[in-house]
Amino acid sequence: MLENIKEQNILFLDIETVPQYPSYEELDERWKKLWDKKAKRIASEDETDEQTYRKAGIYAEFGRIICISVGFIRKDGEKRQFRIKSFANDDEKKLLQDFNSLIIKSFNKDYHLLCAHNGKEFDFPYIARRILINGLKMPKILNIAGKKPWQVKHLDTLELWRFGDYKNWTSLDLLTAIFNIPTPKDDIDGSMVAEIYYKNNDLERIVKYCEKDVTAVAQLFLKYKNENLINENDIEILT
Repeated sequence: MLENIKEQNILFLDIETVPQYPSYEELDERWKKLWDKKAKRIASEDETDEQTYRKAGIYAEFGRIICISVGFIRKDGEKRQFRIKSFANDDEKKLLQDFNSLIIKSFNKDYHLLCAHNGKEFDFPYIARRILINGLKMPKILNIAGKKPWQVKHLDTLELWRFGDYKNWTSLDLLTAIFNIPTPKDDIDGSMVAEIYYKNNDLERIVKYCEKDVTAVAQLFLKYKNENLINENDIEILT
């Protein structure tokens, strides 16, 4: 039950991903054929190959991670502080190595948990797959092979909101509005990340967007526990 979970033991996270290549035309023939098979199942009517390829970033086999933002809560009596650290790099392997180092050093105990919105279907498996693809060692908290459901140390704010109802998907943006969680006004959304990365070469802008989302996930989790939100002045970005 949520009331028994100490928020200090949770690492909140959010990831941003892009297609492996800037455009469909830059794929070699082998990868075009592989993507085309995938595209047949996901393409909308009258969609061009290039338009369909913009969706490649959501699949770990065809995309890559450009940013992982993590956050953790520190408590001093009744006062909470939320600290955020982002791992962003054009070199995905370096990004994942740095992320793994944090996990192994600071979040490797049996009582530690990961939390993301739609994390069980997207963030956690995506990170795990890209770790394998990059030839890195899988952190214990992500290695769920052979584990019973209650042994998996993953929390998902989307799953918690469903209360067993799997018919609908509820966005993080909608839930922050429902619970009156203040969020910075953004001029981008997830569908724009690839264009901002490849055309504008603006990774820093994407990092700020990712950090906003990881803060929203933590605030939403506190709302689920009927706890007070963390004050904006108590949110710190670590370099």
